[in-house]
Amino acid sequence: MLKYAVILCLFLSGCATAPPVGKPSVSTASLAGTYHTVVKGETLWRISRNYGIDLEELTRVNRIADNRSIEVGQRIFIPDKMKGSYKITKYSEGDDFIWPLQGRVVSSFGQTDNYMVNKGIKISPYNSQDVLASRSGKVIFVGKDVAGLNRVVIIDHADGLFTVYGLCCNIFVKPGDNIRRGELIGKIRGSSKDDSLHFEIRKGHLSQNPVFYLP
Repeated sequence: MLKYAVILCLFLSGCATAPPVGKPSVSTASLAGTYHTVVKGETLWRISRNYGIDLEELTRVNRIADNRSIEVGQRIFIPDKMKGSYKITKYSEGDDFIWPLQGRVVSSFGQTDNYMVNKGIKISPYNSQDVLASRSGKVIFVGKDVAGLNRVVIIDHADGLFTVYGLCCNIFVKPGDNIRRGELIGKIRGSSKDDSLHFEIRKGHLSQNPVFYLP
């Protein structure tokens, strides 16, 4: 419970954000390595896990900006010196994240909104207003009026990653619930930008760019 309290305190502080991805200190032309071609449904996070490479390092060496995702056919450079430098986690497709809401992204990661830096993304629904668990895990927090959000759910995925769901009008889970990926956790009120879902992925207390994790 102490760990969860620390995570919540850091979330409430609203000051922890992953450093922006900048250009690599050296050109990939000077590095030995191979290229991975992105296939349909693949994410940077899955690629990083498959090669045992830190996600932040992978995005930096490939000069991938925070405000875009990867595309099918895109070539991702995998430097030889990075392979095996991180612990490889046994991977299964069920470990992937999914979109918690089918809709349009109306506010991107790192976007300045009301003089505050957005640490997640906001998704406005197309039709369905169901909010689903992006990945399996355990609900560790359900509350109201957290960091300027209305209602909030936080799920611990047991590998240092957490998902945060904000602006839910109705919540159907409680702390301690074990949730499967795709399970209904709440609903949002409408389909306007003001009623959109605020969604974050956090590594410990640091906010990550969700587009690197989502298909």
